[in-house]
Amino acid sequence: MSSGSKTYTIREAARVCGLPESTLRYYESIGLIKDIERDASSKHRIYSEDDVNLAIAIACLSATGLSIEDMRAYLKNRMHGVDGAHGQVGLLSNQKKHLEDEIRYMQLRIRYVEAKISYWNAVAADDPKTVENCAATTYAIADEMKLPRTLTRGRKHE
Repeated sequence: MSSGSKTYTIREAARVCGLPESTLRYYESIGLIKDIERDASSKHRIYSEDDVNLAIAIACLSATGLSIEDMRAYLKNRMHGVDGAHGQVGLLSNQKKHLEDEIRYMQLRIRYVEAKISYWNAVAADDPKTVENCAATTYAIADEMKLPRTLTRGRKHE
């Protein structure tokens, strides 16, 4: 570490990158973050600015839901410049698709809850026709969510 460059304790590094100290230690123990230099006398970790910048990048990748395996690949690809760019695009494109699928599923879940609210409002209003329509809507949404039929058909509406 060059003299004069800013250094950070693990607490400071955690605060800057937004990851808990335990996560920084874990990422170091599995090699996602290189071994951090230690103070000669106290043996406490001393993070360089580069170490903190890497931790920030990893925190951003983690926030997208990228797996540790994919974060490893991403960090490895970074070192290969143009040759690694295709790998980066592939990793990030796959993650984007995964996030889009999560959004779609979350939207289905919201629609399902809205349909159940309508169902129960119809029950409260003693409106059998609307109850029937709402039940059909919830079945259709459950089918879209690909729930097993045993969970959605033949059960009394709850």
